Amino acid sequence: MKQNLAKISLIFLLIFLANCSKNSDENRKILIDNGEMEIAINVQIADDNNERVMGLMFTEKLDENAGMFFIFEMEEYQTFWMKNTLIPLDIIFADDKLKIVDIKNAVPCKQDPCALYTSKKPAKYILEVNSGFAERNDIKEGDKIAIKGQNQ
Repeated sequence: MKQNLAKISLIFLLIFLANCSKNSDENRKILIDNGEMEIAINVQIADDNNERVMGLMFTEKLDENAGMFFIFEMEEYQTFWMKNTLIPLDIIFADDKLKIVDIKNAVPCKQDPCALYTSKKPAKYILEVNSGFAERNDIKEGDKIAIKGQNQ
């Protein structure tokens, strides 16, 4: 039963990733299950190199339950910085199974050199949300991210 559920989940993930590459400008919804409730977050998808490099640079305001979801080709140690990012963020790193492996609080960088925020474990997915979002919603390492369909 669990193997069938895992296969179905993998199929949906592959369908989602295929859609992301075609419609990366559109918003999606993801859920984080913290063990007590699911927290819904509307995200922009960054799934190509240009989108990942730009990230949330120059964003002046982010709605409370909004963010950016970065998708990388490979699971590996990921490093982010806050160059030209105007608002403080939580950076939530997740592995290839969408399990949260690290959470960093990142502050805007006003001048070089900027601090680097590297995941303490390999990650394939990264969620950026407003600073303090993880703490306010009791999101922690080991929690799971679920990807929902377009504009749900």
